[in-house]
Formats: sequence, C-alpha cells, structure tokens
Amino acid sequence: MTTTQTWTTRTLLAWMGKAFADEGLDSPRLSAEILMAHVLGCERLGLYTAADRPASADELSSLRALTARALKHEPVQYLTEDARFYGMDLKTDRRALIPRPSTETLVDAVIEHLRSEEAPDGSVLDLCTGSGCVALALARALQGRSVVATDVSADALALAAENAVALGLAERVVFRQGSLFAAVEPGERFAAIATNPPYIPDHEWGDVEPNVKDHEPHLALRGGGDGLDLVRPIVQGAAEWLEPGGLLAVEIASCTAEEVRAMLEAQGSFERVRALKDFEGLDRVAVALRRR
Repeated sequence: MTTTQTWTTRTLLAWMGKAFADEGLDSPRLSAEILMAHVLGCERLGLYTAADRPASADELSSLRALTARALKHEPVQYLTEDARFYGMDLKTDRRALIPRPSTETLVDAVIEHLRSEEAPDGSVLDLCTGSGCVALALARALQGRSVVATDVSADALALAAENAVALGLAERVVFRQGSLFAAVEPGERFAAIATNPPYIPDHEWGDVEPNVKDHEPHLALRGGGDGLDLVRPIVQGAAEWLEPGGLLAVEIASCTAEEVRAMLEAQGSFERVRALKDFEGLDRVAVALRRR
C-alpha cells in the first residue's frame, strides 16, 4: 500500500482481499470486509453503497496495522474484538475461544428440547462456557429459565460476564469458576446440560489451521490423546445433575462420534442417544435424554 495514490473503499477491499488470498487466509474477501467495516465504523453493506469514498490518513494507518496482523494469521474476530453468534454481537478476545457457527447446533438442540412438552422444569447448565456464547444464547431464547455457566478459566468467565452485561442478560446467567461439575452446588438439578468442551484429539492437532493453533487458547481446544479427556467425565457424571427427561448435549469432534455414542449408551442412565450434524454435515453434537 502506497501513500501517493488515492485509496478508496473499493481499491482497499481489492488490495486486502488479494493479500489475504495470496497468504492462504480463510474467506479472504469476507475478512477484508469485516476489517474495513470495523475501521470505518459501518455495516458491511455500507462498504458498497460508498465504494468510492476515499480513506483518511488515520483510516489507512489503522488498516495497515490490522492487515499486517491478519497476514500473520491472527483471527479477524480478535482484531475487531467482535463475533456474531446466534444473532448476538459478542466481545471476543484471547481470553476465550472464538464462537463458531457449528456450535449453534448445540444451542438449537437445547432450545428444541426445552420448548417441547416432554421437557422437565428447571434451569440450564452450560459447562466450559468460554465467551458465554452458549449460555447467553440460551438465556435469551428461553425467557422462563435461568442458566448456570461454569469454566475453569477466570479470564474466560470475566469475558463472559462482560458479554452478559452488554446484552442485558446479567441477571439471567450465574457464572461460576470450576472444572466441570466441581462448580455445581450439591442438590442442584437441571433440565438440560449443554457443553462445548475442548475436544481436538492429539492426532488432529497437526492439521489445525495456524489462525487457531497460534492464537486461540489451547486450554479450550485440546482434548488429549483421543479428544475425550473432558468429554468422558461429562458423560460419566451428567446423569447425577439432570432431572429425569433432561437433555445432555455435548459438542464433539466428528471423528469421536461413534465412541461418544457408545459411552452414552453404556453409561446406562440415558436413552435416545444420537449425533446431530452441523452446517457442514459433520457429526458435531451428541445428545441423550436422562431416563425417567
């Protein structure tokens, strides 16, 4: 990028998109649009209704800095500190995993069950809440239910609490620090347990993209040798905390879907075990009902 020519929104998008494509970034045009809209303080549609608008010196400086970071595979969501999830704008930074579209399958499963006639009364438990995306989506959609959200990371919980305040949901979600069920109080029972635990197995870690591997918290990603270091104790312990007829929904690696299904069936307290596919057609969420 030179300072001698006039850089318009149109030419900047073309330049950034090509640079991102040449570097092998995912969705290069979309990434360019997100960064451009962030710097200009407009919606992405506004980039095209004012495509010939010249950028100011300050805007060019900001775009140079952000583009340089993006070309080092730093996630665009961390650069803008914003991610869209289930119709919500969430603050996103290195304290927690970036919310992903595949996790919306997890939210869909819980909402569908808790809106059905067979669902028990009670609140919802979200284990490994991270940014709070699942807990907050459920609290917003299920107006009559409260949500308990836990995480082992104090930093992640702080981010989740900030998101709850920003969305006006702070009174609907209780955040607690602790590993899995250690943060649950004795005698508590839930109508549903939703969780997106770390689940990338060691044998797949080498194939993880650098924008994930080099920037997002490994604590929220890596699931041990077989990817089930956290999934296994969740499956083994969930029935104790679920109401009869309550739903367990666990986001998983597609390569472990059959093993997780077998674990749920062998546990003995669950029925109607199945795997739900995400938007890419991959087995992504294992679900089961606590036997009545």
